Amino acid sequence: MADMHESRKKITITIDGQPFTTRDDDQEAAALLRLAGLDPAQYDLAKIKHNGEPKIYRDEKVIDLKDGDAFVTVRQSAPVA
Repeated sequence: MADMHESRKKITITIDGQPFTTRDDDQEAAALLRLAGLDPAQYDLAKIKHNGEPKIYRDEKVIDLKDGDAFVTVRQSAPVA
């Protein structure tokens, strides 16, 4: 029997302008940050809305991905030493 993921079509998204391809169309924000090589404890994932405002997703938020979705990362505020 064929692997279930093989039948899903590829989706290409961008994170900070870098393209990533996946077959999983619903992933947690934290998983997408890790895909981009970033630590979810230090960064948030955001999608720029039509009005230019960012929509920031919590790490555990499952995002329904569509081909061509573009995301940016937002550095969480670091404590001052």
